[in-house]
Amino acid sequence: MNKKTILIVGGVAGGATAAAHARRLSEEAEIIIFERGPHVSFANCGLPYYVGGEITEKEDLLVQTPENLRCRFNLDVRVMSEVTAIDPVGKRIEITLADSNEKYWQSYDELILSTGAKPLKPPIPGIDRPGHFSVRGIPDVDAINQWITLQKAQRAVVIGGGFIGLEMAEQLQRRGLQVSVVEAISQVMSPLDPEMAGWLHKELQSHEVALYLGDPVAQFNSPDEVNPAAASVVELKSGAQVPADVVILGLGVRPETTLAKEAGLTIGEKGGIKVNEFLRTSDPHIWAIGDAIEVQDFVTKEQVLIPLAGPANRQGRIVAENIFGESIKYPGTCGTSIFRLFDFSVASTGANEKTLRRLNLQYEAVYLHPPAHASYYPGAHRLAMKMLFHPGNGKLLGAQIIGKDGVDKRIDVLATALNAGMTVHDLEDLELAYAPPFGSAKDPVNLAGMVAQHVVHNDIQNAQWHEIANLNHKESILLDVRDADEHSEGFIPESKNIPLPELRKRMDELPKDKEIIVYCQTGQRSYFACRLLTQKGFKAKNLSGAYRTWQIATNSNP
Repeated sequence: MNKKTILIVGGVAGGATAAAHARRLSEEAEIIIFERGPHVSFANCGLPYYVGGEITEKEDLLVQTPENLRCRFNLDVRVMSEVTAIDPVGKRIEITLADSNEKYWQSYDELILSTGAKPLKPPIPGIDRPGHFSVRGIPDVDAINQWITLQKAQRAVVIGGGFIGLEMAEQLQRRGLQVSVVEAISQVMSPLDPEMAGWLHKELQSHEVALYLGDPVAQFNSPDEVNPAAASVVELKSGAQVPADVVILGLGVRPETTLAKEAGLTIGEKGGIKVNEFLRTSDPHIWAIGDAIEVQDFVTKEQVLIPLAGPANRQGRIVAENIFGESIKYPGTCGTSIFRLFDFSVASTGANEKTLRRLNLQYEAVYLHPPAHASYYPGAHRLAMKMLFHPGNGKLLGAQIIGKDGVDKRIDVLATALNAGMTVHDLEDLELAYAPPFGSAKDPVNLAGMVAQHVVHNDIQNAQWHEIANLNHKESILLDVRDADEHSEGFIPESKNIPLPELRKRMDELPKDKEIIVYCQTGQRSYFACRLLTQKGFKAKNLSGAYRTWQIATNSNP
């Protein structure tokens, strides 16, 4: 049984993991990895940091070399060997050698497709001009570095505001280039909701990165005397002309499914290879993992594409186990991710509000801005947190966190809670590590649970930032309970200022026949005010996330 021939198409995260785990399960199996490029296992998530110089040695990007895999795991690793056809009936694959173009066939008992995803490259006029680069492998970043050096590039234009686009923008700015980011939709980082993405817009602009939002590329023009550039003059739909000495194409990725399609394997509705819960394709002897496949979203139950290294690694282990007789199910994904943008860490897990609204799923949202650690300990920066949950049972649906410190551990706690099916009530009761340099006695995760629990129990009514624009001031009033000096530095238009310490004595200034929407700077004082007002017979709502959320969401500074 263990003397199987297992062929793996593609290395990097999923393929290399599947091969190594398969060897641990069977010393007798013949295991061959085919990789069309020169590197079988490299840190593709580290590529932008090599361009920016934070990773100084290219060799540090090589997780495993073919030689190491041969010596350590007795794996047959064949680089510069592209798999060009699959014969499912004959259970064999065709391989084309890059150096000689010679072709040969190799038989298998089990085949694993780890073909990954390829960068999107839409047919925009001029997109193939010299000086335009995608970021997929080590040869790409070598070419970018060489071009920047030879052309003495000073201006970079990054097309696309996703993970790769923003990481490259950060690293190119770090390298000393003037950077512009062009994004076709109205925000960067589409996994975030728009008001959370506002923090990233502010951070980019504070580092002198020019932002062109909601303005897609029309064409890439040749430089001329009016607009000299080493690569292109990027013309946007608005007519704006952005000269670029180097262009980074970060327009997203699509599953690499050509082999699977030509072999007659079933492709899913999102364009990825369709697999069952055991990661088997429509052919019983062909498995697929990583960026090329569709998986089920843990929260929404939709089929989704998740091009992340973590899920690919886990899928590689599962497939290896299942090939040798186990029946391990892949439970789906909640898409947990994190990245750095200058001084901010940006993380999310589960569904965002846009998705929940699109699917007409019940949800409630709360925002809060707790300090990352005890406020009296030096360096306590505030987090921006958004949590989504079911309004009835309080089950966690998703979370987004942005901040300078402590983002990673909070998103990991929330991702664990989401995977475990926990509720906001459970979050309040979690016992988490505390010392002043690391957190607070009431951790931000505990606080998020408390704030959400008030909503579930109907202890308090929430108002959302986007409702303020359409507020009927004949029926509602805005109450700012911050101190007068805070109010003078910026406020929501048409709001009345009564500082919280004065509220008990000045309640006669407020109408009982109108809805009162209360806000402060971060949400705590307005919560206290709402509790006081409701107990005194007023109709009060707390503006979730308070002034900080409203201000960043509306880009307002009255």
